[in-house]
Formats: sequence, C-alpha cells, structure tokens
Amino acid sequence: MTRILRLLASRLPAFAVAAPLALCALPALAAFDLQQLMDTLAQNKSGRATFVETKRLAVLSKPIESSGELLFTAPDKLEKRTLRPRPESLVVDGDSLLVERGTQKYQLQLQAYPEIAAFIESIRGTLAGDRKALERNYGLALTGSPDAWLLELVPIAEKMKAVVQRIRIAGARDQIASIEIMQADGDSSLMVVEKSTAAR
Repeated sequence: MTRILRLLASRLPAFAVAAPLALCALPALAAFDLQQLMDTLAQNKSGRATFVETKRLAVLSKPIESSGELLFTAPDKLEKRTLRPRPESLVVDGDSLLVERGTQKYQLQLQAYPEIAAFIESIRGTLAGDRKALERNYGLALTGSPDAWLLELVPIAEKMKAVVQRIRIAGARDQIASIEIMQADGDSSLMVVEKSTAAR
C-alpha cells in the first residue's frame, strides 16, 4: 500500500493544479477567508489548462521536467495528459483511477485504498469547493489576500503523513500561480499552470 501511495504521490501532483481550472474572479470583499475561496471554487463546472511540472528527487542530481494538459469535469472527473518527455495518462472518474503509460495500464477502485482516496479527494475537494470533504483528511490554512493567497493542506492521518507532508496552492485572485507538493521523504514537485480558453 505504501509503495502504491508513494507512486501516486509522485505522479498525481498534477491533479492538484487542476485547481486553476476552478477559479473565477474572487469577490472584492473586505474579508477574505477560506469559505469565500471555497464558494468561488464551487462555481466551477469544467475547464482545461496546460502545465509544466518540475520534480526534485533525492536520488537524482537534476530535476525532472514534464508538460501536458489537465482537464476537469464536475463533480469528480480529472484527467492529466502528460505529452513530454513521454506520453502518460491518469484519469480519475468517480471511484475509479486509471493509469496508462506506454503499454502498461492498471486500474484501481479508490474505495479499496482509503489513503489513495484521501489524496485524490484533496484535489477534487479543492476543485469542487467542498470544505467538508477537505477537512475530513486535511488541516487547512489560508493566508494572504485575494491578490496573493496561499492555501495549505496538511494530512491528518498518520499513513498520509508518512507519504505527503503538505500541499501548497498559491494564487492571485482568479489565477493559481503554482502547486507545490512536499513529500515526507524530501522529494517535491512544483507545477506551473496556464489556464486555457479553448473549448473542450
């Protein structure tokens, strides 16, 4: 289980950056808090974005860079299509996770893997603006203002803490500038996302 969760933690961070697909302009209110951000995210129905992801692994001297596109369809479908340096596809649809890389393909039912499900829900909960779903698995902290904010998710369960240390989503008003995932073993990933206006 831990090995599978670590594998997904290294490949699924891109789903976290699907969050920029979810953001509309934040209301210009004096008080900026977590619920305001969640309410804004909840308005999202679908979207598309391109990404560039940089992974830093302790076992490698140089970072690994990849790029591709992300798609989200409410309430629970996420797709990460890596195009470079080699094609790879990860699709979460309801309770199913499908991973394809070259000739390799495997599918998991998330209900059988609660830790993996918790990781997935950190992304879907953010996209859906579902605060309750997020707080079932993570401690949440929002700092900053609508012009420069940072949402941090810290796992509650010990099994998740053994893999993911924290997830940080940074943005400005209606755009997410970056998603950073820090793993317990010291590895990390940073993804920069650009929202696409092209229709799906």
